[in-house]
Amino acid sequence: MELDLQNPLTCYNEDLQYDVVTSLFSNESDHMPCLLSFESSDLRLSIRRRALSLISHAKLSYDLDPFLVYLSVNYVDRFLSKQEILEKRPWIAHILVLAGLSLAAKMTNSDLSISLSHLQQREEGFEFDTQSVHRMETILLAALQWRMRSITPFSFLQYFLSLFKIEDSSLAQCLKHRASDIIFSVQHELKLLEYKPSIIAASALLCSIQDLAPLTFSSSKAAISSCDYVNKDTLLECLGVLQEITREGYYATASGTVTPVSVLDRQRTSSRSEEGDSSSGFPDGDIKRRRLNGFRDNRTFRTSQTQPC
Repeated sequence: MELDLQNPLTCYNEDLQYDVVTSLFSNESDHMPCLLSFESSDLRLSIRRRALSLISHAKLSYDLDPFLVYLSVNYVDRFLSKQEILEKRPWIAHILVLAGLSLAAKMTNSDLSISLSHLQQREEGFEFDTQSVHRMETILLAALQWRMRSITPFSFLQYFLSLFKIEDSSLAQCLKHRASDIIFSVQHELKLLEYKPSIIAASALLCSIQDLAPLTFSSSKAAISSCDYVNKDTLLECLGVLQEITREGYYATASGTVTPVSVLDRQRTSSRSEEGDSSSGFPDGDIKRRRLNGFRDNRTFRTSQTQPC
């Protein structure tokens, strides 16, 4: 049976769920980017900001599935944390986003062919042929060691919900939806890269409980803290980060109906700055296109020597 990337526990009967849960917690670190890689490289941070801005633009313009977007950002973050960028090229973020979205679409059985074509047309001066995008996909796959079924915070929501023994199914669904919205919306926060997906999931659920069922917050926090798979101190630390973010109103719902003004302002500022930098180092758009067609090697990238997280 094929694994549901968002709800892995629903694919198995109760006899197998224990093994699945244990496997998820055991392997989640393999699907995490390394925060230390970004802290040591301004270039990686710059590429990440531009890539996230492009992905956010694509999501809003083409109403992309939020999980597909989340998965593509995970690919981008993991790739950048594992690769040393040898050349400062303004097109790197663009082709990385195209490859990330394309692979995420394949993993979620989504059709993105039209959206990817339109996305390239909207980015003046940057156009990649199909062979170039496929080449970048191959580089990305190799860097991630073909671990594309990413273990994300969504993989753990149902498990942690089961610890609360909630009898009202509608409340359980509301809590899960609110937690999902929080997870979708805080993925841009660099500090969260240091926390495991399970810790982010547990913290997001506690934030949603604090909003929707505050009287059960203490008992719910105790239930998660007593879980053998969870480090209590790390949980409380991550919970504090998420509470601060949500308290300051940075997060938006998965539908995009609430805009995180502070974050988008930062993205627009960095995007304008980077666009200005990129235009200064290149001739006109036609020459850029001639250069980027036929992208065939990975000399721009090198496997990072950064120690594993």
